[in-house]
Amino acid sequence: MPTLDVELNGETVHDIDAAEAFVTDGPFPVALDNSGRSTHVHLHFDDELGRVTAVDEVNYFVADEATRHVHVSTADVDEPVDGKLKIVTGYGSNTRYVDVRVQPSTETPEEPIAVDETLSAPPERSPDLPPRQRAVNALDRLVQRGGIAGAVLGFLAVAAGVALALAVDSALVWLAVGLALTVAFGAALLAVA
Repeated sequence: MPTLDVELNGETVHDIDAAEAFVTDGPFPVALDNSGRSTHVHLHFDDELGRVTAVDEVNYFVADEATRHVHVSTADVDEPVDGKLKIVTGYGSNTRYVDVRVQPSTETPEEPIAVDETLSAPPERSPDLPPRQRAVNALDRLVQRGGIAGAVLGFLAVAAGVALALAVDSALVWLAVGLALTVAFGAALLAVA
């Protein structure tokens, strides 16, 4: 994207230095580069250019030794449009004209994207896996996560608890073993989920 560079306060107060001519084929920035004290700048496109260009505002404040970029939007044109950009500083004490040409864009327009009608329908849900495949997948995840040692130790702890409950034959021990089995089963389900 070409930039129209404008130097302000270069040689003297309210001095404007810019190119004689500027050519663009689309939107462009005007870089107001202030070399001195703060100043106000007025930008005005003549009638021909005013039909195909636009700026948010026409008066700009540029601080001491600062640069301000002004975005100029342009309409699409079929034929070149020539005109003048008037740059004014010091409340009219200094004026500079730049010949501006807006040319047709050299970019080829993008072709519209075709949308297939099948994209408007929700995707089909894949069928649920059979219970045997889910068990194999759960065992595979258990092995990948390194849970084999935990599963073996859990199984040994449950077997020891059942053996103790059979040996003591107490309702309290059976209750404790049942609670331990429930917790172990829940942990195993969480591990493979």
